[in-house]
Amino acid sequence: MERLSSKVILVVVAVIALLGSGSDAARKLKGSTDVDALRHRYFELENRAWTIVNQIDKVDNQKEDDRRVQRNIILKELIDIYSGFANDDIGPENSYDEDDYYILKRFYEWQLLEQDLINVHKLFDAIRQFMANRNQLPADDADFELASMDITDTVLSDPQFPVNSTLDEIDRIMIRQGMYYKAQLEAKSTICSFGLSAQQVLYQLYNAISITELKGYSMMQFSWMLLKTYGKGNFTTEAKLMRRRFEDRTNRTQSLLQRVMTQASREYWRCDPDHSKHKEGETYVQLTRLLQGYVENEVDMNTDNTCKENCAYYNWGVRQEQCYKDLYCSKQPKCAGKMYSCEYVDSDMWICPAASSSNRRYEFIEYENGMVMGQKKHCTRGTTKVDSWWRWLFWHCSYCFCLCDDSGPKSDRYINMRESVSDVMNNKVVTGLRFIKKNRIIFLIVQEGQLLPRGQIDNTTLQWVEPEAYNILSPYIRAKVDYNVMNYENRAMDLDDIILQPPYVVTGVRFRMLGTHMNLEVRMTEMDFGSGKLIDPDKSIWVGSDKTEHSEDKRTEMKLDKPHIPILSPTKSVPDSEPNQFIKFRESDRGMDAAQTTVPFFDAQPVVPSKQTPLGGAGLFHKGRPKFGGFMAPRVFTYDVGPHVQQPLDQVTDEERRRYLEG
Repeated sequence: MERLSSKVILVVVAVIALLGSGSDAARKLKGSTDVDALRHRYFELENRAWTIVNQIDKVDNQKEDDRRVQRNIILKELIDIYSGFANDDIGPENSYDEDDYYILKRFYEWQLLEQDLINVHKLFDAIRQFMANRNQLPADDADFELASMDITDTVLSDPQFPVNSTLDEIDRIMIRQGMYYKAQLEAKSTICSFGLSAQQVLYQLYNAISITELKGYSMMQFSWMLLKTYGKGNFTTEAKLMRRRFEDRTNRTQSLLQRVMTQASREYWRCDPDHSKHKEGETYVQLTRLLQGYVENEVDMNTDNTCKENCAYYNWGVRQEQCYKDLYCSKQPKCAGKMYSCEYVDSDMWICPAASSSNRRYEFIEYENGMVMGQKKHCTRGTTKVDSWWRWLFWHCSYCFCLCDDSGPKSDRYINMRESVSDVMNNKVVTGLRFIKKNRIIFLIVQEGQLLPRGQIDNTTLQWVEPEAYNILSPYIRAKVDYNVMNYENRAMDLDDIILQPPYVVTGVRFRMLGTHMNLEVRMTEMDFGSGKLIDPDKSIWVGSDKTEHSEDKRTEMKLDKPHIPILSPTKSVPDSEPNQFIKFRESDRGMDAAQTTVPFFDAQPVVPSKQTPLGGAGLFHKGRPKFGGFMAPRVFTYDVGPHVQQPLDQVTDEERRRYLEG
């Protein structure tokens, strides 16, 4: 599998951006969206239906019986066409759903229009039932003719069901009054409540409104056809004028929507659950004992058995060299690694040890000067008094508070570096991401689903790609190849968004080492939007950001200030990082938590939009609140459907056209 260098990526992006800066046509790609294809499908059926209805003009001079026979033949074919369109193409599932318009609920203009939209759907359902009843009546049933005239009168003239004026109002409110722009601004705040990216919300809205318009327009055309078939007039001019107005409205809508979708965010990430619903392994996973607060006397941190320095002297990578006279060092689990950032707080203290099964060493430390590290509470195991002492009146043997970097059995500090990919050879793409933890190793894994035409996903094929549950002690498993080991000098993770240009989609993710930083890469594969097929999947390419702290566009550190345990935050996290930053995993705040917890945590919630879609990018970011450690979290970017909002007139093959015309 190839990897595209950052230089090549920039060239590709620059060329595509140059194309996108020109006319709207430059942004259009092969293949149209489902609703645009449906509209075109209807136009083909409408042309076919009018060709059939116009056959009535050829029997003007025939006997009434002949005209009745011809009319019944035309009615049967006409109703077969429209019944097929209503039941098979649009389908009963495309009825009015208020969730589709959720984003517009707060706007007064929409409240005035909503009931008329509901009435259009109700009327369409009534006509669907009317056509179903037609097959149960004799060919020349008089009641059916009366029912047909009632239908046409309701569709074209009834003030309770103002179909034509409703279409005009949709155009006025959504286009001329800029409701799509208002919806785009409102959609930014819907990630938590709606489970979709802002662009998905806009497309869902466009899809729902377009189907409503198509239902209304098709009912009016059907009514003109019925009237002509029953000899009530010609109505060809009215039908052509209506078609032209409908196409003009559609073109305005598509042009506007493409511009709005360019501005709409495609990112989707998971908001925190309610404070009480956090659960390790489900909503978050964590590294443990990467750097942890540890109390040690300076006499134990040198080989000379002396106390002639101070705590600050032991600042970088010292070890516990001995346990002098089996003092407090013999009463706590030893730091078998290195110690950093030692400081003197006070001579004497009371230490509350954590349970032996806990990842913590201490629950809290209370110093004689009144300072408390951690949250003071009842100490189940009882506190231990720890006192510094003087040696020969000259040297103070102080207890220091240090950070312990010990990769022992209670320290989960491993990040998987193996790829997690979709089965591209079976036309599967990535539809979601999540962090999980297995055998003390943090994995970023993908959800896969089979790609269908026009950016749809076969929901029956959705599954998480479970990683091999290897162990760091297993044979042939290698550090820096299969996994990375975090430590004091190697604990940085880059924060990037890897955004692909259509028609490329995400088919895998993995971590690599970029210097001492863990860096995200994304596998991209080209797709044919119209057919829903991956193109040359064996030629998929890995891409990522090569920027470092030494690049011209320097990567900067996002620092956590005195961070407390993330799940204790009283308010939900918000994104607070920017792409091209990095974050270092560190200890929690000394004052609030005695530096016992490694932060940030990893958000383990599945990042999958509520409507599955191919992904046009993936990234890592940090979310949190001031004074809390927050979460490392994945985010996804839904595929950009904006360039596919178009009439597929030049995309339909001769074979498809014949199939449409043949029904």
